[in-house]
Amino acid sequence: MELELVSINVGKPKPMLYKGREVLTAIDKRSVAGAVPVRSAPLPNDEQADDVHHGGEDKALCAYFFEHYPYWEDVLGSPLAPGAFGENFTLRGALEADVNVGDTFRLGEALLQITQPRVPCFKLSARHGRPTLEKEVAESGYTGFYFRVLEPGTAKAGDALRRETAHPAGVTVAEANRIMHRDKTDAAGLRRLLSVEALADSWRATLEMRLKP
Repeated sequence: MELELVSINVGKPKPMLYKGREVLTAIDKRSVAGAVPVRSAPLPNDEQADDVHHGGEDKALCAYFFEHYPYWEDVLGSPLAPGAFGENFTLRGALEADVNVGDTFRLGEALLQITQPRVPCFKLSARHGRPTLEKEVAESGYTGFYFRVLEPGTAKAGDALRRETAHPAGVTVAEANRIMHRDKTDAAGLRRLLSVEALADSWRATLEMRLKP
């Protein structure tokens, strides 16, 4: 499998209004040109307003598929530029059902690994002025996902990500979304997802709690 890196997007925290109150968020990300260092630390000029729920090694890079943009442009009634979903990497060439938690991708010298689907939060709704958007994204399954950086490197828009290893458990990002959000009592599915050693710690803790008697 080969994915195209359509755009690299970064942003810094700024205030936004949400349901009558001001929130600080870096979800308004914009494309950057040229080579960018890819590492476990945030990309240059990219910051997190909430480093409890965002960032860290398990969520070093947020990725979203450009294939979903036409759908959301119809929903929102306006054109969308890359980075519109707060993602660092806008990718083209696959969907959530085509990639697995634990898959690794080579991006130049960098080696990336999928750790979990992205869980949309209210700040995405704030970004687009649509209070229901976070729920709509979760229910659609068009969530995107997170990478951890196993080996650092550099990248630029137009580069290719080539899948180096497909995780043998074969738990797709779409399947992980199903287990987390819809079929929460699917014990077999929970165990299968938990068997993926690459799964992000935060997801592992949540899923393990569901299996407790």
